[in-house]
Amino acid sequence: MQPEIPAPGFIIWGVDQIPYGPVELPVLVAWIQDERVLADTWIFAQRAAIWKRAADIPELQMFFRRKSSPSDGSPSDLRAGVLRRVKILADLTDAQLERFSSSMEQEQIPQWTQVVKQGDPGDTMFLILEGELRVRLATGGKETILATLGPGDFFGDLSLFDHGPRSADVIANVDSTVLKISSAGFEKLAKDSPEVASPFLLSTIKTLAARIRADNKRLRDSVNFSSFGGL
Repeated sequence: MQPEIPAPGFIIWGVDQIPYGPVELPVLVAWIQDERVLADTWIFAQRAAIWKRAADIPELQMFFRRKSSPSDGSPSDLRAGVLRRVKILADLTDAQLERFSSSMEQEQIPQWTQVVKQGDPGDTMFLILEGELRVRLATGGKETILATLGPGDFFGDLSLFDHGPRSADVIANVDSTVLKISSAGFEKLAKDSPEVASPFLLSTIKTLAARIRADNKRLRDSVNFSSFGGL
């Protein structure tokens, strides 16, 4: 009796830098069709024991050739799987994401573009689909990097609610794709579709709370280290 050869599995490197899988080919194809996996997504093919970009894996190439039809890039073209790359949108249903997309504008950000400037008034929140941006403070000709943001992250959230001045600069490290929602767009969404605006707002608040706790811990650790060093 010949031993059974297991079906090849695939491990997907997610935009949140976490590996997912292994999954079998039909599941992976469904993720491609839902645009949760893109042509440049890194995938480990277990049978070949090698990491490759999705478009370079023979079993998957036909699916990316099919997806080459032109699109105007408007938010209405975005599928639910694309929008779920943003962590605070991950728990919304497909119907909620469709309604939410009508309040957003998609924008391509060329490398080195300054997206927001410290001190400028703002009323727009940005959600990152692709690329990498850095949050910085520039004082005395020196740049201090506060954070590096990638797919799934967001920034500008406070200005969405208080229209206050930007607290830092944000610069695109590479060509990036973002979604923008203005305060006027969010207010209309909250009025017309509160069942969409409420979970979005709650998820945003939870993420902000986690950031504050992490910053407080870093501050405590820094104070404790300084106190210990002074003994």
